[in-house]
Order: sequence, then structure tokens, then C-alpha cells
Amino acid sequence: MKRLIDAGLEQLAGMLFHMGELAQSTVSLAVMNYIDGTHAPEQVKQHSDTLSGMAEPIEDMAFEIISRFQPVASDLRIVKSYMKICYDFKRYGRYALDISQIYERIREAGQCEPSLHKTIEKMAIETLEMVGTSIEALRNHDAELAKTLTKREKCVDKFYYDYLDKLIESKTTTGCTISSLLVVRYLERIADHATYIGESIVYLATGEKTRLR
Repeated sequence: MKRLIDAGLEQLAGMLFHMGELAQSTVSLAVMNYIDGTHAPEQVKQHSDTLSGMAEPIEDMAFEIISRFQPVASDLRIVKSYMKICYDFKRYGRYALDISQIYERIREAGQCEPSLHKTIEKMAIETLEMVGTSIEALRNHDAELAKTLTKREKCVDKFYYDYLDKLIESKTTTGCTISSLLVVRYLERIADHATYIGESIVYLATGEKTRLR
């Protein structure tokens, strides 16, 4: 038998899943543009702005559920976790915009040494896969899938520090150094937010508070 709160939770989940899909496509668009040397700054900005605009209605909906139904136990965990994940999706959009703007201003990714460019590419692919995993784990409330983000986050961190080591040893142009250094930092932060989402999913599904980083 359905409870009155269930309709509100389903509506909240639908809004969050829609935001997650847009966040994933926004990050993918910005990252692949940077890797491929293509550019769609207006589209990335539009998506990022849309993500920011989607956050407030989700927060309002969450507060409405809390005020109307005073949820406890698993219901309260879901509402609390969805609010945190909403913020993480918003940050996905912000970092995607940062990557797009860096490319727009400097456009030096293609001038980097091949070994540096290859590291960025591998890190980008791993980060995109983490974003995809975080969305899938959310959709299914899959705590076990969420926990796999730990291994992937360590992999992204390794790419990040390997990249810094290679950058110190290389003779790159100033543009390449600034551009790629900022982009790998944004990728590392996106990966962090994917693990934050994983932590929220583990919490909402099991009640366990854990750190996946």
C-alpha cells in the first residue's frame, strides 16, 4: 500500500535523475571537446546554467517533503542524500564549464607533449566512467556499485600525480602547462564528487556512513 510520502519521494527522485543525466552529458561534452580539440562553449554554459537552475526546485521539494511528512529512518536518509547529490551534480556542471572556459581562453591542449596529452586522455576517460557509475548507482540505489568508485578514484588520483611528475620533467609551452594543469585538477575534483555521490548512495541504501576516498 502506497503512503502519502511515496509520491513526493518518487517526484523528487525523478527530478534528481533528470538532473543527473544532464550533468553526465555536460561533463562528457566539455571533456571530449577538450580532448578532441573541438569546442561548444555556448552549449556547455547553457547546460551548466540549467543544472544550477535545477538545484533550487529539488531543494524546495526536499524541504516540502520534510515539512509535510516529517520523514524518519530510510525516508529521511533518502531525502538527505538526494539533497547532497543535487549539490554534487551542480558541481559537475560547474567544473565542466571551467574546462570549457579554459579551452576557450588558452586552446593549448593540442600543443602538449604526446605523453602528457595521453595521460590527460586516460584520466578523462576514467573520470567520465566514474560519473557514469555514480549515475547508475543512484538510479538503482546500488551500494555495492557505489563502493567500486573507491578503486576508480585512486586510479584518477594516480593519473593526476603522474601527470604532475611528467609536467615537471617536460619542456612544455606555458599555454600547455596552464591549460592542462587546470584541466587535470578539474577532472580530479569531478572524480572526488563522484565518490561523494557514492558515499551518499551507500548511506541512503544501507544507513552506513562510509568514506570512499
